[in-house]
Amino acid sequence: MGTRVRACAGLAIAAALLAGCGEDDFKNEARAPVNAELTGVIHDEKVTVSPARIGAGPVSITISNQTDVPHTLTLEGESVIEREGPVAPRGTGTLRKTLEPGTYEVRAGSAKAVTKEIKPATLRIGRERENSNNELLLP
Repeated sequence: MGTRVRACAGLAIAAALLAGCGEDDFKNEARAPVNAELTGVIHDEKVTVSPARIGAGPVSITISNQTDVPHTLTLEGESVIEREGPVAPRGTGTLRKTLEPGTYEVRAGSAKAVTKEIKPATLRIGRERENSNNELLLP
């Protein structure tokens, strides 16, 4: 019976020591903000994106091409140039990027690629959005 008590006491001590391991290995750092989903449309005369103002962080901009010709999408500003496409007529394309505060333009085609320039949409990115630590069901 004394052996059994010693074995249980040894297991309890080992479990207590193992429970204390690893505390310094995992910091509770804030996760990135939730990805913001923006939508837009390419018209013959302009590009629209909604919402046009959002906080900094990861964004996905899904744009529908409602013209009769394919267009390449370009997101440009604050040392960022991201391209997607060409996007077929009546098709969609998605630009994905983590954006810092500043002003960005979303363009369809270029002055060389289109006969009539399509007015770009302007995005205004403010201070960083809140982290996603308390958001459930996120990867």
